[in-house]
Amino acid sequence: MYKIEAPIYFYLLLIVPSMLVIFLLVLWWKKRTQRKFSNPKLLKILAPNASKFKATLKVTMLLLGISFLIISLTNPKMGSKLKTIKREGVDVVFALDISKSMLAEDIAPNRLEKSKQIISKLIDRLGSDRVGIIIYAGNSYPLLPITTDHAAANMFLQNANPDMVSSQGTAINEALELAKTYYNNDEQTNRFLIIISDGEDHQEETKQVAQNLANDGVQIYTIGVGTERGGPIPMRLNGAVIGYKKDRAGETVITKRMPEVLQGIANVSEGTYIDGNITENPVDQLAKIIANAEKNEFETKQFSDYKDQFQWFLAIGLFFLCIDTFLLDKKTKWLRKVDLFNEEKKMP
Repeated sequence: MYKIEAPIYFYLLLIVPSMLVIFLLVLWWKKRTQRKFSNPKLLKILAPNASKFKATLKVTMLLLGISFLIISLTNPKMGSKLKTIKREGVDVVFALDISKSMLAEDIAPNRLEKSKQIISKLIDRLGSDRVGIIIYAGNSYPLLPITTDHAAANMFLQNANPDMVSSQGTAINEALELAKTYYNNDEQTNRFLIIISDGEDHQEETKQVAQNLANDGVQIYTIGVGTERGGPIPMRLNGAVIGYKKDRAGETVITKRMPEVLQGIANVSEGTYIDGNITENPVDQLAKIIANAEKNEFETKQFSDYKDQFQWFLAIGLFFLCIDTFLLDKKTKWLRKVDLFNEEKKMP
């Protein structure tokens, strides 16, 4: 298992293609200039030791050397073994609404991006707690199983969008049912389910499903995004708005936040409904609640004993630079003696 300690240095790799472009431009300029004073046959007679291959080889060695030196700066590390460790924390599952109504821009940048910001910032505030992510619209899907890998959670979260679900709508009860399968630690006494939605749920059994989940010891907190005034749902093509969603009568659909649905879910599970239009409000409130919750011990596997590997890349980089230093632009003497194509005999 590899990890990179300082990935920011990868930006320096942009130097390599830049140098290659400069080399090609210089090569083109040399050829153009030489043609002004002489033809190619005469140039071979005047400069018999010139080698295009050696010049290209030198640049190749230089670029390879620089590339490996830059990689060494990032300090790649390798985990030598998979180790089972014990940690303390709680289980936190996020249920993210990715229905089309979440694309409404009544809050900036839109409801879905605001929801992602809340989840991402809250994950960053968690300690050793396990997290899982569910996405839902007309159906629910597991985006990320319960894990201690917060970096992976943030990565998967950023890719969530309405195109990931086949059925549109807002079926919160589907997400509640799926959440039951996430809590796989029977000894965990504190289990949190955080639902982020605009509340446009049209299924009557949602509260009952939430009640059943609460009976299993899950605390449900709901976060509402959007405004009660609402807004249209933009339709985009290649990132540009080409219109707004319309109903069967041809009228523009206005989607509104429905806090009463989310409040009802939170109430039956002894949770809390939180207004999510200001990112810091739910993040601070939930981070404090989770931090003060009783932690349970659980086992997890992760790679450990990471060892620095930069020295290998440094050595390879220096090796290529040494080759570049000792290579000359002229043809090698023993190669000059090998006249494979009888070029010297053809010369006048």
